[in-house]
Amino acid sequence: MNLNNRIKLSIMMFLEFFIWGAWFVTLGTFLDKNLGATGAQTGSVFSTQSWGAMIAPFIIGLIADRYFNAERILGVLHLVGAFLMYQMYNATEIATFYPYVLAYMILFMPTLALVNSVSFNQMKDPEKEFSTIRVWGTLGWIAAGLLISYVFHWDNEPSVKEGLLKNTFMMGAVVSLVLGLFSFMLPKTPPKVSTGEKVKVSEILGLDALKLLKDKNFAIFFISSILICIPLAFYYQNAHSFLTNAGVDNPTGKMTIGQVSEVLFLLLLPLFFTRFGFKKTMLLGMLAWGLRYALFAYGNAGELSFMLIAGIALHGICYDFFFVSGQIYTNAAAGEKYKSAAQGLITLATYGVGMLIGFEVAGKITDAYKLADGSFDWKMIWIIPSGIAFVVFVLFALFFSDKKKVVA
Repeated sequence: MNLNNRIKLSIMMFLEFFIWGAWFVTLGTFLDKNLGATGAQTGSVFSTQSWGAMIAPFIIGLIADRYFNAERILGVLHLVGAFLMYQMYNATEIATFYPYVLAYMILFMPTLALVNSVSFNQMKDPEKEFSTIRVWGTLGWIAAGLLISYVFHWDNEPSVKEGLLKNTFMMGAVVSLVLGLFSFMLPKTPPKVSTGEKVKVSEILGLDALKLLKDKNFAIFFISSILICIPLAFYYQNAHSFLTNAGVDNPTGKMTIGQVSEVLFLLLLPLFFTRFGFKKTMLLGMLAWGLRYALFAYGNAGELSFMLIAGIALHGICYDFFFVSGQIYTNAAAGEKYKSAAQGLITLATYGVGMLIGFEVAGKITDAYKLADGSFDWKMIWIIPSGIAFVVFVLFALFFSDKKKVVA
């Protein structure tokens, strides 16, 4: 890959995840403090990510892979996304906000696959080259969080009360506009599929890989992947609001510790695979989910604030050791014939079905433990997903067996 394309792809990744990190991290606090949303309404808003994940394969499979260059579709989606995010910035009530965030996520989730397609199309050896490009996405997410907390101070208590947190949507809209225009300067990525070829919905959704469920181990992994998304949804939906209510200074900036941890443990993942194998690595990821929520349940912003920071820092183990490990396992278990279908199926199961269930559960639990004065019983809100994570851990430990060596 030449230097010019490497720079363009790195900028693309940086902007792509900057946009997501610019508003998604603080969304729970914005909905609670500025729009007065209930837990169920907040869950519905976060569930738009799942609906977007389930619709994304159709946009990619029916349009991007068949008719138009990927970089052009990426540009159009982000330009329309800039308008939708501007409308989210203007919304003053949940009823007005929801249709725009739903439309936005339906358009944004396909861009996650499109930036990968544009990148892979320029690489001779993706296994070696992709990580050096993808890491710029994590850096973009971190940069957004640091700007919100330490430059603009939109997430401190006075700013939140003044309604300044909505500025995160304006920042996202501006960067989305920039990426939309920049996308037309990206390397050309023409359609991969001939328009004359017959479209199969089963191929688009990865349903051909359902045959893998006949294998007991893969079936256990598949079910565990869905179940572990329930505690994951609690983190996405409640973590920022929890830290804000706990009195943690610059919560958005501090949550970027999780992304730094993600980069670190992604580099360590091959070592864990080699030393401990797939099952133990996955179990460590599940254990980390249960532990982080226990730390949230019993920590506070005073003398035990280190427990909250430790819970955030566990994000790398939580995410990399379960989800990235799962992608590697899926690739190894599927074989050449079903590799793409299997990855599509796991994405549909986790970010689609699993997260949809998770946000629904998280919303109802949050409402159930809302106190009369408008505050929340955060201890109980975190103990429940912690318990769920430990149950999944036990089930996976008892019934999954390492039959094949999986190498990262």
